[in-house]
Amino acid sequence: MNLEEVTQQVFISVSDCIRRMADSTPAHPALLQDDHRLEYAELDVLMDRVAASLYAAGVGPRQTIAICASSSIAYAVVFLGALRAGIAVTPLAPSLRPEDLYAMIADSDARMAFIDCEVKKALEAEPGLLTIPHVLLDTDGTHRVLAGWLCADRGGEQPAVAPDWPFNIIYSSGTTGRPKGIVQSHGMRWGHVQRAAPNYHPQPVTLLATPLYSNTTLASFFPTIALGGTVILMPKFEVAAYLGMAQKHRATHTMLVPVQYQRIMAYPGLAQADLSSFRMKYCTSAPFSAALKADILDRWPGGLIEMYGMTEGGGTSLLAAHEFPHKLHTVGRPAPGTDMRVLDDDGHELPPGQAGEIVGHSATMMTGYHNDPARTAEAEWHDRDGKRFIRTGDIGYFDADGFLVLVDRRKDVVISGGFNIYPSDLEAVLRQHADVTEAAVVGMPSARWGETPVAFIVPRDGSTNSAQAMLEWANSRLGRMQRLSDLRFVPGLPRSPIGKVLKTELRKQAMQ
Repeated sequence: MNLEEVTQQVFISVSDCIRRMADSTPAHPALLQDDHRLEYAELDVLMDRVAASLYAAGVGPRQTIAICASSSIAYAVVFLGALRAGIAVTPLAPSLRPEDLYAMIADSDARMAFIDCEVKKALEAEPGLLTIPHVLLDTDGTHRVLAGWLCADRGGEQPAVAPDWPFNIIYSSGTTGRPKGIVQSHGMRWGHVQRAAPNYHPQPVTLLATPLYSNTTLASFFPTIALGGTVILMPKFEVAAYLGMAQKHRATHTMLVPVQYQRIMAYPGLAQADLSSFRMKYCTSAPFSAALKADILDRWPGGLIEMYGMTEGGGTSLLAAHEFPHKLHTVGRPAPGTDMRVLDDDGHELPPGQAGEIVGHSATMMTGYHNDPARTAEAEWHDRDGKRFIRTGDIGYFDADGFLVLVDRRKDVVISGGFNIYPSDLEAVLRQHADVTEAAVVGMPSARWGETPVAFIVPRDGSTNSAQAMLEWANSRLGRMQRLSDLRFVPGLPRSPIGKVLKTELRKQAMQ
């Protein structure tokens, strides 16, 4: 499809996009992993066989399967084949505890599970948890094991997928509480493809080193595959291997989280890497410092776009850092077709310059939280005309030029003595210290103030500063109401697999 077709078409399923590529350029590579390659014609046939096999197993349109495995070609084939069958996918993290994995599978109403060997071993340690049929996936770039389950032929006609059918159910990372099953529709994913199309066209070569169960990855995976590009899958991120793959395949696009960019930019061999093939780099999922953005613009060819938004959808802002180098402290402007507003605690809209909760409306919004209408309602806000918005839970404001500045997570705000303290402000001060590698601040209960801020610091190797000395240094630079009550050294900050700091885990540590 050409760019005009994509941006003007009301709706095309991702599955149909792949079918068109298989018909027009069958030998073009769709998926690469290590030395393995799957062309569009081969992918199209395998998708049909997955669909036929799911039907034969009793799974039908608008039902659900679960996938819990490391990223691989076989993983992608099952995901895409299920979509062709009109079956939704619940992608789950292999690092989950068996009991949590089972709970999410049960909550998603999955009829089958696709797992890899490592997950199988973990589940065998807790026998009886996984009660639905399961199929083993290859993780080495082949689909040899999966082939033993696949139907021999392509089966009959697949259903015409409607925009409101469920595409996937993604469980939140749990950084702010119990994970929720976020239902995204086929229409929502098509909206993602349309939004990405101008920057991905033509035929991108996208290097992905984040897991396929993450919406961060899928936000780049599906536009690439729907637009006829090539996806290079890296099951595990390692800087030297990433740079080697980028050069070998002449990667044009990538999606990385800030901690990965940080490690790449600090790598001693970066200057020797030829990254001139890159057209665009993307980042999302966690705070992205202005200094890191500036370093990437200076030393890594191609554009850089920061995406701010939620898996739930609604509000999305985009910062084309290469076009607005004076706005690196922001997360950009609302994406085309997006209506973003800032609210006070009473739900009233605030003018530019005043901070409040960010809400957003667009064509790409979740259907809701699976099996949880009460929490779905909590996540929504409606304006006077009844227009539906999704709450982000983030605090921010629009500057005079319409760029969005993030202040903090609403749930992370520390209310001490009746005053709001934003941990991000304190973290920014702490990172100014030469001996601080990473910093995170959380609120802890206080009999005197209600809550009080506590800092967790990853010190620089070789630092001789004590925690007490650093606490005094920080408090001398903070406002009277911002001062830290405690500062602790830790070897590393707990993070989710896509780089989000798990402040719930830090609070647990602070209680010990």
